[in-house]
Amino acid sequence: MPHVLIVDDEQSICWGLRKLVETLGHSAAVASSAEQALGAAKDRLPDVIILDVRLPGLDGLSAMAQFRAICGDVPFIIITAYGDLGTAVEAVRNGAFEYLVKPFDLGVAQRAIERAIKSPEPSGSAGTEKNGRRHRLEQGNAAAVRAGLPRLVGSSPAMQEVFKRIAVVAPADACVHVRGESGTGKELVARAIHQYSRRSDGPFVPVNVASLSPSLAESELFGHVRGAFTGAEQARKGLLEQAHGGTIFFDEVADIPLGLQVKLLRVLEYGEVLPVGASRPLRSDFRVISATHRNLHERVVRGEFREDLYFRLITFEIELPPLRERTSDIADLGQYFLETLSAASGSPCPRLGPELLKALEARPWYGNVRELRNALEHALILARGGPILTEHLPLPTPPGSDSGQTREAMLAAMIRDWAHHQVQDSAAFGDLYDRLLRIVEPPLLETVLQRHRGQFLAAAKELGLHRVTLKRKASQYGDLGAS
Repeated sequence: MPHVLIVDDEQSICWGLRKLVETLGHSAAVASSAEQALGAAKDRLPDVIILDVRLPGLDGLSAMAQFRAICGDVPFIIITAYGDLGTAVEAVRNGAFEYLVKPFDLGVAQRAIERAIKSPEPSGSAGTEKNGRRHRLEQGNAAAVRAGLPRLVGSSPAMQEVFKRIAVVAPADACVHVRGESGTGKELVARAIHQYSRRSDGPFVPVNVASLSPSLAESELFGHVRGAFTGAEQARKGLLEQAHGGTIFFDEVADIPLGLQVKLLRVLEYGEVLPVGASRPLRSDFRVISATHRNLHERVVRGEFREDLYFRLITFEIELPPLRERTSDIADLGQYFLETLSAASGSPCPRLGPELLKALEARPWYGNVRELRNALEHALILARGGPILTEHLPLPTPPGSDSGQTREAMLAAMIRDWAHHQVQDSAAFGDLYDRLLRIVEPPLLETVLQRHRGQFLAAAKELGLHRVTLKRKASQYGDLGAS
């Protein structure tokens, strides 16, 4: 009978996981500390260890080597509610079989346990030792990132899932596609993947596709030989060749012209770059990370993006959540931006007070993390070294065509914002639904009726209503343009 050792200082977590393990027909032991669990492992060798990161005394990640000294290559399922990108990377680097973020669904935990028990592959020290040189290199690069470059910040479950996916894919060499609205930090994700990869010593070449000159895009990407076209007085390396040994990041990849998509696909398939005017291709070895705020699959359906290139780019996907869906991260993000902005200007760092935080959390942030940073920079300038007040914040940015949101998503976000303020400002909001309908329904019904020239049957069919219901609503709201 497979034996599972559960190590967590939360009794409810231990109880739930133990019941799950026993339901699966396995035996289980629980421990509230790493020290206690190490003793339990000596008494009976576990087939799987479920290990929390944050424990009293010895932390989970530090304890992994001691467990391996006792148990050999036992698979670890790491669980955490407090992890950041560094925690996720260290867990994967130390050979964690799986990395679960609290709160997790028991179904997810069940699948992880079953896979770990059936896994024939060693998960631990051999792989870590084999890649030790690379890991030391990655640690140095991570320190460089912490020292100067912007970093991903967030402790919400959504961001911890992002950290986990970065940690899992970084050591691989697969193409990665990052999806997310403008301002969510897609380039930061790309840079993190590069910094924790085996290519971290190589160049990171960012390419903003939308900024490429349409007439010179091929030359900029692929380079050219001398005399390839008028004005090409010197040979020039393209961005693809410059990325040799490193990573190239295509931002807004959906905007690559169809003609160039064919050439890019050949590069990805054969690792060869043909400069403009050249007769022989050049070898170039690089990893591709792409990103867009658009729906790339919809562009494939409309014939605006090649399907074969699409499937090459989305080997592994990471989706960045918009800031309005992870408002619990605003406190950490806000303080981080205040610290970095103050350090850059050489001024004291103000505190992110409760009133300011409340105002920040109430905004829809259609410009996401980028808008938050800009808003705090604006506020710091107006505060002139004093405390930041809510009146120092700029007006919220309205949703725009570049936000990456569909019209339906924009409408839903605006309705959520309206409902939030209605609930906050009123003690009695039992008629909230009726009030919303009185705002939304009249213009909607009027627009559809006018489009169908007052024909209730056609308008009702488009709206998904019965004709009698539509007539009743039109009568309720008065003359809506029906004839």
